[in-house]
Amino acid sequence: MRYRLTCLTPLLVGDGRRLSPIDYMVWKDHVNVLDQWRIFRLLAKGPRLDSYLTQLKNAEKLDFASWGGFAQNFAGRRIPFENAAYSAYWNRAIGDSLHIPTFAASASGAYLPGAAIKGALRTGMVFANWRDGMLQDVLKRVQGERTPRRPAEIVETQALGEAGANRMRLLSAGDSTVIPASQFKIYLLRTSTLQPRGQGFALGWKQSPRGAADGARPEDSTPTFAEMAVPGTTFQGAWNEKAFFLQPEVRRAVRWPDGMSRARIFESVNVYASGLLNLQRQYASWAGMGLLDQSLEELEKRLAQAREKGSCLFCLGWGGGLSAKTGWLDTNNADYRQILEQFTIYNRALASKLPFPKTRRIVFLNNRPATLPGWVELSVE
Repeated sequence: MRYRLTCLTPLLVGDGRRLSPIDYMVWKDHVNVLDQWRIFRLLAKGPRLDSYLTQLKNAEKLDFASWGGFAQNFAGRRIPFENAAYSAYWNRAIGDSLHIPTFAASASGAYLPGAAIKGALRTGMVFANWRDGMLQDVLKRVQGERTPRRPAEIVETQALGEAGANRMRLLSAGDSTVIPASQFKIYLLRTSTLQPRGQGFALGWKQSPRGAADGARPEDSTPTFAEMAVPGTTFQGAWNEKAFFLQPEVRRAVRWPDGMSRARIFESVNVYASGLLNLQRQYASWAGMGLLDQSLEELEKRLAQAREKGSCLFCLGWGGGLSAKTGWLDTNNADYRQILEQFTIYNRALASKLPFPKTRRIVFLNNRPATLPGWVELSVE
């Protein structure tokens, strides 16, 4: 059996690596990733190596006037911007905005790790198997003298079973085959935020290190650039279902419910996706982002089609934010907020009395805030 995962919106599943601004140069609306070893071997034959190494050490960006020829002749990869206008934004950017997260890759090329798929399915299963009292159990644990490192681990065990009898053991997904470099582009993302205005909210765009630009002027905010697989890209890899666990005597021994199957897991994931899309559409309504709402509406239609044919939709990878990584979506719940209050990183956001979380990473398409990253459809053949 094999799985087929199709990107519905731009997708980045990274491996922690980023392109430093001294690793590439922007030329002709492409990010040209430099083959530094070839450059070193060339410069070692003449007197310019020391000046090149000095610029690598001290400069924020490589000086195109001095070293632009390398972008033309010594590029290992050339990754196009999604829109030509982004070159101008990149030229004005500073600091962390110049570091570009890249897709997971091996020596053979870019691929999708199977663990990323399994993790997204697990989140959907936890959400679908919440029971009364679970959230209160987590609250009691974090209010103790010492906050545990994994306060919600007990919830996952209750929802999915102990390690040896975990319901996710039914499925396994291997790493995908390598996909061609032509399936990637450099996308522009900006972080939206909600700001109080009268009885409602107004859209803003986050600036670094603090503050927000007016919602009508996203170009004044801090950009983020990322290498992402384009919508329509398909990843394929090995898929395995352990039918051994579905034998009646084994299923009873591990205390799995009747009817446990891939279809049941996929439906749980679709229930989670439906709840998440509703949450995101509410955010788009508060922020007044009509184009984003249209994109989310299209995803809801795709979800209905997926349910009919036995596949599932979910949000995967980088940029999805807290909402896409947690098995609890009701952020107004009093117990949930008390749990978050135990962690200082959330205190400022909760004290603002704004919807939590109030920010989203928005993918710009054709230089307009258009969609959310990471939405995919998974089917098994």
